[in-house]
Amino acid sequence: MHAHPTPPPALRRALAAGCCLLALAACGTQGRDHATGHAAGGTTKAAAPAGTPAATPAVAKGLPGMPPLLDPRDVYAADRPGRLSPVVKDFPSRVYVPNTESDTVTVIDPKTYKVVETIPVGRQPQHVVPSWDLKTLWVNNDRGNTLTPIDPRTGKAGKPVDVHDPYNLYFTPDGKYAVVMASLDRELVFRDAHSMKRVRTEPVTCYGVNHADFSADGRYFIVSCEFSGELLKVDTARMKVVGQQKLPFKGAMPQDVKVSPDGKRFYIADMTANGVWVLDGDTFAPPAFLPTGKGCHGLYVSRDSREMYISNRGEGTVSVFDFTRNALTKKWRLPGGGSPDMGGVSADGKVLWLSGRYDAEVYAIDTRTGAQLARIKVGSGPHGLAVYPQPGRYSLGHTGVFR
Repeated sequence: MHAHPTPPPALRRALAAGCCLLALAACGTQGRDHATGHAAGGTTKAAAPAGTPAATPAVAKGLPGMPPLLDPRDVYAADRPGRLSPVVKDFPSRVYVPNTESDTVTVIDPKTYKVVETIPVGRQPQHVVPSWDLKTLWVNNDRGNTLTPIDPRTGKAGKPVDVHDPYNLYFTPDGKYAVVMASLDRELVFRDAHSMKRVRTEPVTCYGVNHADFSADGRYFIVSCEFSGELLKVDTARMKVVGQQKLPFKGAMPQDVKVSPDGKRFYIADMTANGVWVLDGDTFAPPAFLPTGKGCHGLYVSRDSREMYISNRGEGTVSVFDFTRNALTKKWRLPGGGSPDMGGVSADGKVLWLSGRYDAEVYAIDTRTGAQLARIKVGSGPHGLAVYPQPGRYSLGHTGVFR
């Protein structure tokens, strides 16, 4: 696959036909299969999503049982630097790296950039996911059909729990249910958030459900379907798909999903379109498009809610998006290249940690300058690493989405 310096004709036609009011920004991968895992300067403006209301309330009445937002204008208000929950404040700071081809989790001390432990887990661990109550890290052993619990206080792994096809894992904002992204099974499986017993299965018609994020009020979430290039809208309380759309790009491979601080739009990374789709989740109208770089993959919000770090796996760069300016403002290049994939931001907000998917390494990047602070060798096929603990009152899953 290759990057497109300008949007290809097929994308221009599809957007013109299906999106009418969209303004496509000027443009700027490598696929993965289920077995191996999920690419300068100046300012690039994001197109406004189609159907955005002129004025909308910051947050509607929330999902029953969901802790109210600290600030209705910022879903990430609880994630400020060093604002650790009493539950995690005594946990040692670590970076947990699942190595999909080594069947291990590498544990790194972020202060020394040294590997301190290697934990054997099940077959093909994809993501390390903090539980809703912050007390457990769940390793998603996709091909092993298990979840391995890790106690973040001691760093010790517990007895694996049988869960089929756990490619990725999320938690409903009320803390009741885990949502398993069963990619090969083509299911969203709602399970008890603690026992992991199956509660409800929602079959899907798309292929490759993998990433998600919740609306500000918690009443719905948006899911990316990697292999069929589709998006789903799911009603949280009803546990049902209520919307589905095909992305207007041939061969689209949507990846990470992240809601904006004000909750008004969702950003969806796309590895083959080489950029981010900008979606109004409420209207679920066809999205706008913002080119970022080859193999656009992971999305991470800064601790002050002002910026979003976008990993471009296919070209070894990180794009920086400014929410207030609605524009890309910087692009950082890893010296010597690399394959920046999934990760998270340090508790103090100063370091962005990303796995090097195809290079058996992990990158530590200064969030002020974009400079590489460290490049650490780990196991083969590192994927959804978790920086832990992080600020926030509860976890919505993935590698650490906190509210």
